[in-house]
Amino acid sequence: MMLRDPFLDEEFRPDLMWFIGVFGVYDREETLGAELEVYDPNNKDDRAELIRKYSLNLGYLTYRHKLVLMESLADKLNDESYDFQGLFDIDEDEAASWARGEWYELKDPRGFLQHVYTLAQEVWKDDLLKASQEDRATW
Repeated sequence: MMLRDPFLDEEFRPDLMWFIGVFGVYDREETLGAELEVYDPNNKDDRAELIRKYSLNLGYLTYRHKLVLMESLADKLNDESYDFQGLFDIDEDEAASWARGEWYELKDPRGFLQHVYTLAQEVWKDDLLKASQEDRATW
């Protein structure tokens, strides 16, 4: 058995884009873009609200997905050489965009993901505990 992707018929990959892809506004500039542009991702209070309201509001992920994602995030946070800024870089050939210029050059992209990790420990506490008590071989 293996944990399946919630949208595709394939193995789930705990990519950190699950946490930040929710801020992509391409083709949604007038709706999501307008909603997000009032927040500054470099401001600690704004960032906390963004993370709680968007990054951790992933109703399509099960408690098992959340645990696997958190473990992946922890691994990357423990890797001093991991390129967190690269997650926010958009290639000019990609059909993607952020709501504000600050997203392209976050002052502390590692800090942003560390903040996600800290808040997820609180917001997803029950889900993470439930998944951690299961035998993964049954997933």
